[in-house]
Amino acid sequence: MATREEREEEARKLFKAIGMADNTAKQVASTAKTRDNLVAILTEAGALEGCSKPVGALLYACSTKYPLNAKEHRAAFLKEYIMTEKIKTNLQLDEALAYLEKEGTGALNREELEAASGVGVVVAPEELAAAVGEVFEAEKEALLAERYHYGINKLMPKVLAKVKWAEGAAIKKEMEGQRLALLGPETEEDKKPKPKPEKPKKEKKPKEPTANGAAKVDKAEAEEAWRTADPYAFLPKPEENNKVHTVVDFSDGRRMEIKNSPAKLAEHLQATGGKVITRFPPEPNGYLHIGHAKAQFVDFGMAAAYGGHCYLRYDDTNPEAEKKEYIDHIQDIVAWLGWKPWKITYSSDYFEQLYQFALQLIRSGHAFVCHQTADEIKLSREKREPSPWRDRPIAESLALFEDMRRGLIDEGKATLRMRMDYKNNNYNMFDLIAYRIKFTAHPHAGPKWCIYPSYDYTHCIVDALENITHSLCTLEFETRRASYFWLLEVLDTYKPVVWEYARLNLTHNVLSKRKLNKLVTGGFVHGWDDPRLLTLSGLRRRGVTKEAINNFCREDGITRADSEVHLHKLDHHIRMDLDASSPRMLAVLRPLRVVITNLPEDHYQEVDAKVFPGREETTYKVPFTRMVYIEQDDFREQDSKDYYALAPGKEVMLKYAGRIRCTSFEKLAGRVTQVNAEFRPMAAGEKAPKGVLNWVGQSTPGQEPAACEVRLYAHLFTEENPSSKGDDWLDYLNPDSLTVVQGALANRELLKAQPGDRFQLERLGFFCVDLDSKPGALVLNRTCTLKESAFAASVKKDAKR
Repeated sequence: MATREEREEEARKLFKAIGMADNTAKQVASTAKTRDNLVAILTEAGALEGCSKPVGALLYACSTKYPLNAKEHRAAFLKEYIMTEKIKTNLQLDEALAYLEKEGTGALNREELEAASGVGVVVAPEELAAAVGEVFEAEKEALLAERYHYGINKLMPKVLAKVKWAEGAAIKKEMEGQRLALLGPETEEDKKPKPKPEKPKKEKKPKEPTANGAAKVDKAEAEEAWRTADPYAFLPKPEENNKVHTVVDFSDGRRMEIKNSPAKLAEHLQATGGKVITRFPPEPNGYLHIGHAKAQFVDFGMAAAYGGHCYLRYDDTNPEAEKKEYIDHIQDIVAWLGWKPWKITYSSDYFEQLYQFALQLIRSGHAFVCHQTADEIKLSREKREPSPWRDRPIAESLALFEDMRRGLIDEGKATLRMRMDYKNNNYNMFDLIAYRIKFTAHPHAGPKWCIYPSYDYTHCIVDALENITHSLCTLEFETRRASYFWLLEVLDTYKPVVWEYARLNLTHNVLSKRKLNKLVTGGFVHGWDDPRLLTLSGLRRRGVTKEAINNFCREDGITRADSEVHLHKLDHHIRMDLDASSPRMLAVLRPLRVVITNLPEDHYQEVDAKVFPGREETTYKVPFTRMVYIEQDDFREQDSKDYYALAPGKEVMLKYAGRIRCTSFEKLAGRVTQVNAEFRPMAAGEKAPKGVLNWVGQSTPGQEPAACEVRLYAHLFTEENPSSKGDDWLDYLNPDSLTVVQGALANRELLKAQPGDRFQLERLGFFCVDLDSKPGALVLNRTCTLKESAFAASVKKDAKR
């Protein structure tokens, strides 16, 4: 069997053969779901030997856009319309796919499809010339004023609005010809860069202070386009619930069309009042991570956007892995992120109804008690062979299932399996397990049960029982659609809309609960809330705000396109939010003593430092004494032109205090231990030097400032995608992911801070007070640096190559 790397390399070569850029081919090949979809498309289209780049681009678009409910037409559509270039443009493709999605299953009306997508439509040259002429006439004044600096490509949509099926190349050629006729040949002046218009100066509006003293940031100026866009536009609309959901294909040629009967739909609408009902269904078997934050943004956010409701439903069907600790943690994190569940439920709340449905399945011939082991099931699945007990009599299965319920059969000796389609190409139709025996008390339901339903059995039924309108989940669950709807169909229940979106994948970390559990239990990190992890409790402990996380999820978007997001994008949102809300403080991480020789030994004064420099005048007091401390890196024995900190004979600024000039320094064992300097206050109107240093003075003359511990966090893994390394993923842990600095010095104002308080330590980064802090023993976590780190910059640079 080929290794993962070999499969990716083979796919990359195949994708390059259809004209895909090498970087894009590599990225698509590394994502299993996207890769497999595209390979299936190329196979059906007969393009495994390659094709032209325009055709390849359309095939790639089909791999992400083609509607699932029209899959039976896909191979014919690809061969007849894409490969033959009857459909040439993205507009034609979008219109064709919209038609296919609308029509769904059944016989394909090619005439209607071709009419909808403009196949065979030829725009006459005179028709195109007239359309371009009309658009140019409307823009004539701007064209004459800006001449060749006017970007005519932006007029293409206006031309297409008049001649919908004209080809882009033909439009561009006609526009260039008419521009030449209007303006004449391009002059030397036209070739010069377009002068930038002077921006009018905006009047600064006074900022209203927030509760913590920070000035409010003008959202209209600061927020980007993603903040104003509808993040839920890509999701199915509420009315989709009334349509055909999907088709389940069987190995013997049968087809099951899934839709709600008028009676079931009416019953559902009466229960919901027509509102959107979603659910966030975490398993209480570990701590939530940032991927769950995106799921909450989708589930709770969509319900709120449409005026509906969202359940918090615990998917608690595996009592061996579940704990009350995890249940409590999930409720805490959901509330922290700002979401309010409509109701909090548990799958275990429905155990009795699930049990009755199981009896219904057995009685209707859709379930049987099986004695195969897990290994035997796996082998028979590979061979497409049925269980030896698949056709056992209904009465016998009912009796055995009762024995299972009563605890008369040992664990692992029997399961209840659904009688589905063991020859189906979709392995999730291979007679899945509905119930298994576990002699374990349930953390919520108690000791009543010793048989527990599986996820595949439970999830869809509880969705139906709770009248969920939109069952939203990530793409890895897409293959479960068939089993989801098969079960609801044979039980004759209401059926929600199912829709999958791309999960959140972040670089240089892991989000698998199994891997996270390994890191925690193996002692590789310091618990589930270790700030190096992307668990939500870890991010919160590191000082990340809920606003930063939700904004990051919003920008990531809700689509079906798999992608991997670099950590620096999360840091960007963290930085944006903390910059607006974090009061500034002075501290020194690695102190170097500075003695100001022209001040008396008992010199003491308090200088005013600003809480939000440049925004408002709120200040706090900083003690300034004869002895102060600066950063070790802010002193060099040799000066240079590109160095702005302190050096012999050089003058710099102690922020908020005044200027100091180095007169000498002392060394011990080759290390600078003290700098001697002279102080002078800033004169009125005097310009500050480029070198402005953070510093800390003694609390009172002769009394050293308070020392504290500072924890500097970096990316957890050196490898961008550690999960791709198989069993060796732990080999790529970053040994420098945590640096503990002892003996850092904090200004006395910081000593008043409580765990969870956030600050910007000037020139050092954004920090928060850790839970380990005790009176007189402050511990600070660095949330992120003030600027993008060199590591993040190098990642971005590599990504552009």
